[in-house]
Amino acid sequence: MAVPVWSVDPRTGKQREQVAVEATAEEVDAAVRAAAAAFPALADREVRVRLLRTAADFLEEAGPRILEAADAETALGPARLTGELGRTTYQLRAFADLVEEGAYLDVIIDHADATLAPPRPDLRRYKIPLGVVAVYAASNFPLAFSVPGGDTASALAAGCPVVVKAHPDHPATSELCADALRRAAVEVGLPADVVSVVHGFRAGIDLVEHPLVSAAGFTGSVRGGRALFDAAAARPAPIPFHGELGSLNPVVITEAAAEERAEQIGAGLAGSMTVGVGQFCVKPGLVLAPAGEAGDRLLKSLAAAVGDVAPGTLLDARMRDNFIAGVRELTALPEVEAPVEPGDGGEHLVRAGFVSVPAARLAEGGEHDALLDEHFGPVTVVARYGTAEEVEGVLGRLPGNLTATAHLSEAEASGGDGSGAELLRRLTPLAGRVVVNGWPTGVAVAPAMHHGGPYPATTSTSTSVGGTAIERWLRPVVYQDAPQGLLPAELRDENVLGLPRRVDGRREG
Repeated sequence: MAVPVWSVDPRTGKQREQVAVEATAEEVDAAVRAAAAAFPALADREVRVRLLRTAADFLEEAGPRILEAADAETALGPARLTGELGRTTYQLRAFADLVEEGAYLDVIIDHADATLAPPRPDLRRYKIPLGVVAVYAASNFPLAFSVPGGDTASALAAGCPVVVKAHPDHPATSELCADALRRAAVEVGLPADVVSVVHGFRAGIDLVEHPLVSAAGFTGSVRGGRALFDAAAARPAPIPFHGELGSLNPVVITEAAAEERAEQIGAGLAGSMTVGVGQFCVKPGLVLAPAGEAGDRLLKSLAAAVGDVAPGTLLDARMRDNFIAGVRELTALPEVEAPVEPGDGGEHLVRAGFVSVPAARLAEGGEHDALLDEHFGPVTVVARYGTAEEVEGVLGRLPGNLTATAHLSEAEASGGDGSGAELLRRLTPLAGRVVVNGWPTGVAVAPAMHHGGPYPATTSTSTSVGGTAIERWLRPVVYQDAPQGLLPAELRDENVLGLPRRVDGRREG
């Protein structure tokens, strides 16, 4: 019996329209096999460049319909979603530029040299695409981390066809975006099945277990991501699973920084923890702030700014229920105070807030460990410390994170006494991105960006944002003593493709 997939308005809880039906095992198999059949067509780099740029154009053309559906399904608002669409199309074009330039192929040629000991054969190395990639769309970014998002863009750039498991919070948006991508493929002469979408919980499991799927990218919860990660590892032929699972994103505010600009830091924290109704994966969820007068001023500023935030709508009713239950658990713990109490903001709404606790309680563990869990929504935990040992005690209990932030005074940031550098050295093992005197919300699409971190932030060492995200879907291969006529064009002595490469230890191009 077909299970309907409904588009639901989180502002009202009402069903908008039936978008699709959940995919059966046979339908998942058909989608994967069609993607695998389309794989050879993606071999041409120039065609992939045209595909990515055309996809960006078609998404922009369909923008009004996509934005209307996305707002109706997520309540994220037209302004936020318009920015996200711009980020998504920029991302596609950035990968087109990267493919056109060709450095991602990492071409290395070492000519034979009989004078070496041992003698070196002729060796030629570059990277090739893995095959069909399964992409699991994120709830909180219906565009930039979903059907047309970074996982899909980077996989197509690498030459890998994609089957996306749509997120149930925005199925109509997913279908509209998939239509734009598939039309773009046909426009440039590729099979439409270089991109396809399936719906349903079981479809996600069937997808990661399919023998023709060669890798997977996931953005979501620790529980869901870990289950899929384990399934990917348990296959007869395990596959890479690049999962972004969860992150607390700790912030350490030094006493000197608080003395210098407590009010500014408090207001900035309020903006960062409530943006997007606290549903960003890099929301600062734990803040170490000093006890004493400067810390008091900081919390007063934070309370004033958070108190001015209007109640908001989370992505779905389940998330709202979890948020309300979670903050109720936090505020019931001993020695936990709620200067601005988070929780139920009215029908279909939640209220932003924060809790504070002595840092010593977090360092000790026990029942206060719930404060060290990620809580999806507009809430953060402020741990008040009195000594450097208390800061170290809390940091020593943290798992891996996407980000870690240090707020330093002007003197500390200058490096004069070494304390700022020492704090950064302490934070670096905890995260994939270390932020100084800023806020982690906002992940720039840039070549140097790394959006990842030690487990459970991610299940691999790769990034899901930035140009190097393409590396997840490639593997190196070396040809040894192969005649010129048998080599791929990328590896022949005559560099007819004009690729950047390293030849006998020297950079060319």
